[in-house]
Amino acid sequence: MSRPRPLWWVPALGLMAAIWYFSGQPQTPGPRLVHPLDWGAHFLTYLALGFCLTRATGRRGVALVLAAWFGALDEVHQAFVPPREAGVTDWLFDVAGAWLGGRVAAPASRGEEENAGAPATPRG
Repeated sequence: MSRPRPLWWVPALGLMAAIWYFSGQPQTPGPRLVHPLDWGAHFLTYLALGFCLTRATGRRGVALVLAAWFGALDEVHQAFVPPREAGVTDWLFDVAGAWLGGRVAAPASRGEEENAGAPATPRG
């Protein structure tokens, strides 16, 4: 676990707002992306979100759960926007991107994994 960095909530919430806004539009800006290019867009967007959430919370697991729930909520939201559609595959790419973003933001070293449950040893 790394230490939380509260200022990282600013880009995380900004990304979440942008995702919510664009998924509520009938057409996304730019050229229409077809499979598999749209999955790449999902993956990269949620990679950035997973990175920001991991930095904000200091915990990869918490960041992944937040991103996964937000991705699922956003897919449901998108299902109510004509002519958009929701997809489980889109959500899976969201989760995969968030997972990698968390790994990039806070890579676990071998020592962290081995000492995760050990009490801190005072130095001096």
